[in-house]
Amino acid sequence: MGDEKEYIVKKVLYTGTSQISFKNGTKIFFHFQTKICNKDKTLLDDSRKMGKGEPLHIILGKKFKLEVWEVILQKMALNEVAQFTVDKSLVMEYPFVSKTLRDMHRPKEEIKHTHTCAMSMQSGGVGYDDLNNLLKKSEDLEFTFEIVKVEQPDEYEKETWQLNEDEQIDMIPKLKLQGNDEYKKKNFKKASELYSKAIGMLEQLMLKEKPYDIEWNKLNEQKLPILLNFAQCKLNEEDYYEVITHCTEVIKYDKDNVKAYFRRAKAHIAAWNPKEAQEDLEKVMELDASLIPLAKKELCILDDLIKIKDLQDKEKLKNMFK
Repeated sequence: MGDEKEYIVKKVLYTGTSQISFKNGTKIFFHFQTKICNKDKTLLDDSRKMGKGEPLHIILGKKFKLEVWEVILQKMALNEVAQFTVDKSLVMEYPFVSKTLRDMHRPKEEIKHTHTCAMSMQSGGVGYDDLNNLLKKSEDLEFTFEIVKVEQPDEYEKETWQLNEDEQIDMIPKLKLQGNDEYKKKNFKKASELYSKAIGMLEQLMLKEKPYDIEWNKLNEQKLPILLNFAQCKLNEEDYYEVITHCTEVIKYDKDNVKAYFRRAKAHIAAWNPKEAQEDLEKVMELDASLIPLAKKELCILDDLIKIKDLQDKEKLKNMFK
């Protein structure tokens, strides 16, 4: 009987500087190059030629789509450069992983055009000829990896999926404060991202509770002011329908929230919902007498806009009959 086939063959090109303690949550930063194991050693991908040439990273335990990469990287040391020849049966998913990485670094219009072409192909395909060929005829692949940096779970800010419930509960007020700091600096996009992350965590925790039970209500009460902050960011970003949606959610649970009515009114004016804007501004005056001057000012703006709109409509009608 012949020797049993080796599915992964390693060849060290440069020795690493230190061994790595691999565990769930270890973040590995690496460069890679992929070649087809044919006589020409056809190059498929090179991370240094993608986008800005920055290293990729994977987090162990996150179930990366190409499982063999996690196996390979754990056979390496820090700063090691190694070449791995991998049997085609272990790299069937590579065309899809490669497509995702390539698309990340391409203009949207190019990706759209590529997808259209791919759909017209009889084979379906993934939008790249070399990857389509690999889909049609599987090949052994050669990967050259270099591990450039490693971070252990306690050395970096964990992604949401990695946090347990207690860690999420601790993280939410921190995200809110970070969002507030970014808002003060007028970094509205960054602030809204932080608020959105906090809202997402709260909603995940709420899914584990029975709606309207004590714990669910506590989480919801924590969520409402963050929703309002998020809505204010979106108002500054002129994303008016997002403002309306989130303020409406706040009002659903807090019917007398004057901030929600006022922010929603401003969004309704900008989105040209005059009737709804007027109703919200009247509610603001009813709830908080100190805001009457401010609400009246917005009503005056709304009245002026209605008059301008009426004149424009009349002018259009007049032109229709010329």
